[in-house]
This record gives sequence, C-alpha cells and structure tokens, in this order.
Amino acid sequence: MNDVLLEVKDLKKHFPIHAGLLRRTVGHVKAVDGVSLSINRGETFAVVGESGCGKSTTGRTILRLEEPTDGEVIFHDKSLGAVNIEKADAKQLKKIRPQMQIIFQDPFSSLDSRMTVGRIIAEPMVINRTHEGRALKDRIAELLTVVGMRPEHASRYPHAFSGGQRQRIGIARALALNPELIICDEPVSALDVSVQAQVLNLLEDLQNKFDLTYMFISHDLSVVEHIADRVAVMYVGKVVEVASTEQLFYNPKMPYTEALLSALPKPDPRNRTRPTALTGDVPSPANPPSGCYFHPRCPYAQDICAVEAPPLRDTGDGHFAACHFSDTLTLKGATKLQDVPVATAEEAAADVIDAHASTSDSGSGTATEAR
Repeated sequence: MNDVLLEVKDLKKHFPIHAGLLRRTVGHVKAVDGVSLSINRGETFAVVGESGCGKSTTGRTILRLEEPTDGEVIFHDKSLGAVNIEKADAKQLKKIRPQMQIIFQDPFSSLDSRMTVGRIIAEPMVINRTHEGRALKDRIAELLTVVGMRPEHASRYPHAFSGGQRQRIGIARALALNPELIICDEPVSALDVSVQAQVLNLLEDLQNKFDLTYMFISHDLSVVEHIADRVAVMYVGKVVEVASTEQLFYNPKMPYTEALLSALPKPDPRNRTRPTALTGDVPSPANPPSGCYFHPRCPYAQDICAVEAPPLRDTGDGHFAACHFSDTLTLKGATKLQDVPVATAEEAAADVIDAHASTSDSGSGTATEAR
C-alpha cells in the first residue's frame, strides 16, 4: 500500500459575486468544485489544465491560504498523525505549516524587494524560532549553496538577480523549514526555456536529496511529462482524469485530455497535424453547464452528457476518468519517440525546405524580399 501524505476529499472553494448598492451576494464563482485526490510520499503529483480551471486555487486552498468552502484536506504528519487542515485552529496550523510550503509562479513579486536575500530566506526560520545567531547565518549559506547560489548573495536584494536566480531564492525559502510537501505553483512558467530546464533539474535533485513530495501545478504538458509521476487534469474546477504519467499521455480516457495532448509538439518534423479544435469557449465557473461540464465542446458527447455529471471512476490500474464513455472510446494520446519512423537527414531537410517554400509563396512577398 502506498504511503499517502495528503488526501483531498470533495474540496470546494466558491467566491461570492456581489452586486447592487447593498453588495448582496447574487451568485458564486465555483473556482474549485469538488476536487478529490491523494498524493503519496516522495512522488511528484502534477495538476494540469487551462488558465482559470482552478488548479492554483486548489493549491492555495490546500494550504489554507484561501479558506475552503467545503471538503476535507488531511495531511498525514509523521509526528502529529492525520491532521484536518480545513478544521485546524491557529495553534495547529502553526505546528503543521512548516511541513507544507509553496513556490510561487512569479519569482519577482513573491520576493519582498525591500528585504535582502538573507532576510527573505531567514524569515520562516525566525518566525518559527528554529535558528538564531550564527546558526541562522550558517543555515542561510547552506540553503543558498544547495540551490546553486553563493553564500555572499545573502547581502544582495532581489532586483540584482535574473528570473532564474530569483526562483532559486524562492526555492531556498521553501526549503528553510525542512518541509515534506512543497506545492510548486507554475514555478517555471515565467522563465526562459533554457532556464526552465535548469530549475526543473534542480527540483528533481532536491527531491532525491531531501525526500520531498511535490504537488506540481502547470499548464505546460511538456514540463509535466518530464517531471511528474502521476497527473490530474482539471476542467472548470473539477478533476476529470487522474493517472500515471505514462497512462495519461499515451492512453487517455477523457476527451478533454485528448484535446490537450494533441497540442503537444510532435517529435516527427514531418508530422504537421493540427491540434484538435474544440468548439465553443471554456464555460464560466460562475455559470457552468448542466451534466458534464465539457459536453458543449466534446466531439463525442451524447444525450446523457447534458443531463448527468459523470463520476470520477476507476477504469483500471488506478486510472480514473470522469466520462460516461471512458470504457468504449478509443482516444489518441501523445506520440512516443520510438513510434516515429526514422528519416534520413536529407529527407527531413527536404521537408523543411518544401514547407518553407510553400509558406513563402503563399505570403505577400517572396522569401528574398523578406530577407
């Protein structure tokens, strides 16, 4: 049996909509609408979806940075046992929060520009009274070294560093209290591609070194495929599929997941198939459709989809999907590199030249004029 660290049961976070002179509540934005998941110790559990699907709000609500509307969040601490985060009072939260940390998306706005790097990293240790004096300075130097920076950087301010370095500072701050769980809220989305790879490799190295557990929130499936052990897909506040990375990428059971995977870059340069085009727009979480939230855009939708919401059920081997027809649909996953036919360099080059020529001819000017 897997050693579960975090359990989330039917978690909801609804934000009230106020209108009129008296600011009466006229509705709710259902940012998180019944999310259930579990994360095992030592794994990287990714949560993916389009912008606005509620994945970041889910992470913040788990940490009680947002107060949950309903549901349970159970953290299995080695010394305190099972702790219900949503019911914990201030005293309990102070005990458990050192074990649950977060790395924010924006490495600049998440760091106080008026504080030195040393003070930023020291702050959680000072608040929790874990280090002081010389021990505190030594711990700051150790953390900076661990994330690939120099101890003398502690005296500088955030504006003196690049985006990748600022994110390393944020990671050092998250590590300060030796947490078990770190929620990574799109930690590389604001970084250049080359820097993304460096930060992802750093996160993997730190996970192995300190036995960390990650909840990795991202909209980039390429990043998720590289780092995640299991993946949950969210759509309009709900989890619609959960599976191992291998299962989800190459054998999806939910049509929305198929559409997301079709947008991944193809390993074969000659494969120019376009991503699956979804009709309509993402529904508003303030006024979601009846039945399956995805049915207005789903190419496989039938009558039952409009009236009955499908449960998130196990389709086998721990692969969960919220689709009435997950057992009968044959959906297309990502392309495996080993499935790509081997082409000679001359063939690949010829294809690229032909594509460039056809694009140039169809444009308003020739390639020579453009140059």
